[in-house]
Amino acid sequence: MRLLRDTLIIGFLIASAVVATAETKQAESGGDTFISGPVVNQTLEASGDTFVAARTVVASGQSKGDMHAAGFDVTVNADAGQDLYAAGFSVVVQSKITQDLTASGFSVRTGKGSTTGGNARLFGRTVTIEGPVEGSVLVAAQDVVFNAAIEGDLRVLARSITFGPDAIVAGTFTYAAREKISVPERVATADRVAFEKVSVSDARDHWDDMRKEMPVLPTFASLVFSFVVSLLFFVALGAVVLGFMPKRLSKMRRSIGRAPGQSILLGIIGLSMLLGMVPITALTIVGLPFVPVVVLTIIVAWTLGYALGAYSVAMRIWTGFGGEEDPGRPTRLLVFAGAIIAVALLNFIPFVGWVANYTLVLLGLGAITHAVFQHIIGNPGAAFDIDMKPIED
Repeated sequence: MRLLRDTLIIGFLIASAVVATAETKQAESGGDTFISGPVVNQTLEASGDTFVAARTVVASGQSKGDMHAAGFDVTVNADAGQDLYAAGFSVVVQSKITQDLTASGFSVRTGKGSTTGGNARLFGRTVTIEGPVEGSVLVAAQDVVFNAAIEGDLRVLARSITFGPDAIVAGTFTYAAREKISVPERVATADRVAFEKVSVSDARDHWDDMRKEMPVLPTFASLVFSFVVSLLFFVALGAVVLGFMPKRLSKMRRSIGRAPGQSILLGIIGLSMLLGMVPITALTIVGLPFVPVVVLTIIVAWTLGYALGAYSVAMRIWTGFGGEEDPGRPTRLLVFAGAIIAVALLNFIPFVGWVANYTLVLLGLGAITHAVFQHIIGNPGAAFDIDMKPIED
C-alpha cells in the first residue's frame, strides 16, 4: 500500500509539472507544502511534508517531513526529516536524508555532500552513487558508477559497474549481470560478493515458471461467478433508477433513439470534460486531494452511461420487434438484463466487443450530458412549428 501511495503521489506531481502555469504557486494544507511552476528555485522551511513539481526544480533548505520532487531537471539540496522521493529526467541529490531515499530518472546521482540514514532505491539508465548510505542500497540501471560507503547490503542489476576509490560495502554485495566482473578487495571481500547471471533466456524461463505457478486464465467457476455478480449489480442499478426516476430515464432513452449520432458526439464531449478535470484539478495544487474524487466521478459516469446505453438499445430492439413502448417495470428489467448478457457475450469477440461496449458508453454519456446541459441552461419553453402546434421533445 505504501508503494502504491508513493507511486500515485509521484504520478500526480509529474502531471502537475507537465501542465504547470507560467508562475510559481505555493499552498499549504494540513501542515503540508505544495509548490509548482515552470521553474522552482526555492529555499524550504517546511514543518510537514513537501511536494514540489516543475520543469526545473532546485530545492534548498529543509523539510521536516517527507520530501517529494518531480520534474525534468531535479536538484534536491533540501534536507529531508524523513523520506525523499525524486523523479525526473535528470535527478541530483545533495541533501541529508534522515530515513529512506527513492529516486528514478534517465540519470540519477547522489552527490558526495548527501547522506542517507536509511535505505536507498535508485533506478535509471545511469546511476552514480557518491553519497554514503547507512542502510542497504538497491540499484537497477544500465550503467552504475559506485563511489561511496554503504554500511548495509548492496544489490545491483546493471550491464556495467564501475568502482571509485571511495567504494566500500560493509554488507553483502550482490550483482546481477551477463558476465562476472572483478570486484576489488577494498570494496568487498570475495566471501561477501555474490554473482547472479542474467540473460534473455533466463528471463524467458523465469516468466515460464511464473506462468506455471499462476493460471493464465481464470477458472470457469470464477468467470461464472464474476458474470453473475456483475449482472446482479446492473439489474439492481436498473431497478433503483426505474423506481426513483422513471420519467427522466424514459426521456433520456428516447433522446438516444431520436438522434444516436448526436448522443455519441455529446458523449465524447462529456467524457472529454470529465477526463480533462484530472490535470486541471491537480494544476491548482490545493485541488490535489480532490483528484481521487474526480476519478471516482469518471468511474460512476462511465458505469451509468454504459447501463443507460445498453438499456436504450435494448428497448429500441424490443419496440422494433413489436413490444410495448412503455412496458411494465418487470419487463424493462428483463429487457435490460438480456442486454447486459448479450453485450457480455460480445466481449469474447476481439475488437468488436470493445467497440460495442465503448459505443454504449458514449450513447449513455451523451444522453446524460444532454440532460445536464438542459438543467444548467434551462428550458426556454415549448417550441412550435409553422402551424403553431407544439413540437414534442
